[in-house]
Amino acid sequence: MGALVTLDLPADAPALTLPWIITFGPMNDEEEWEPVVCGPYERAHALALAEAVVADEELMAVVEPLQPHVTVAQIQGDIAASRMAAETEDVETAALDAELAGYDDEDDHDHDHGDHSHEPPSVDEIREGFARIAAKLTS
Repeated sequence: MGALVTLDLPADAPALTLPWIITFGPMNDEEEWEPVVCGPYERAHALALAEAVVADEELMAVVEPLQPHVTVAQIQGDIAASRMAAETEDVETAALDAELAGYDDEDDHDHDHGDHSHEPPSVDEIREGFARIAAKLTS
């Protein structure tokens, strides 16, 4: 049996109405493969799908909401909030942070790729992207 990780939210939390994704990955460091990200789903569907997949396999499933941010400031605000929350968490979080501190993401980016830009898309471009994603999901 695997493990399912998700947010423990109050019944009136606004995040419950957002689209949710599932990230499936190995439960331990002995397996090395790229995580599989699925979604978006409604929260109940994401939880049910994740539970069904990890029921008979040694997998980790993380079910989390997608944040439809349309500005850099909104993203930076969530990052800052997450960092502050991490500072107050227990030793397990500190161990994970230490592990991630040694990670060098420079090798993971193709800096010569033509689509790579440091200019964030406009709010309108992001909303147009949301519409394209919705059209793909409903076709």
